[in-house]
Amino acid sequence: MHSSLEQMTVWSLVSEASLLVQAVMLSLVLASLASWYLIVQRSAVLRRSEREARDFLQRFRSTADLAQLQRECGAEADQDAGLQQLFQAGYREYQHLQREPGIASDAVVESVERSLLVAIAEQEERLEKGLPLLATVGSVSPYVGLFGTVWGIMNSFIGLSQVQQATLSTVAPGIAEALIATAIGLFAAIPAVIAYNRFSARVASLGARYYGFGNELQGRLQRTLHAGSGRIAAAA
Repeated sequence: MHSSLEQMTVWSLVSEASLLVQAVMLSLVLASLASWYLIVQRSAVLRRSEREARDFLQRFRSTADLAQLQRECGAEADQDAGLQQLFQAGYREYQHLQREPGIASDAVVESVERSLLVAIAEQEERLEKGLPLLATVGSVSPYVGLFGTVWGIMNSFIGLSQVQQATLSTVAPGIAEALIATAIGLFAAIPAVIAYNRFSARVASLGARYYGFGNELQGRLQRTLHAGSGRIAAAA
């Protein structure tokens, strides 16, 4: 039996709801908890990645000797240091091809570019982890809550058909418990949508920064190759 209007609370409405509506509410609460965990975890990852990208770009631009920079970064393995990992992937490929006799400078640059593209794709995949779940929670939760609301209101009207006189005290609890499902759905969806949009923009910004760094690294390596070729031609 539903609580009277004087005794009606959110908890009493939830506890007296039908099993299906309670299952809908529980699934929405779990989805909300999962989305909040992802919001906190992804926010920390993106913040570290942005800070590491900013710091490493300053080191890269202020260092004339890339070989020395590579040795300094060799022992570090922080997965959030995206630019550092791009630099290591590109420069390792450059060093490997430099040992090959008679290889053209254009082939070296093309191979470095491919290595950088693979590394950038890996970084983008790392940064986008969890975003599909946030998008799913944000888009599906309102409809799941609405399903619980429709089911609860339907049960309320079925109950009304079995009484002689419908009053506010008989109608209100059933409708109120049904609307709680919609409220929980919105509570789960709104933060997930906001976080997804914000994180997607930050991931896109980091991706653009990674591509820009890749072009900058290629340019420096290409100038190094041409300078080396010029010295060899002058010596000959």
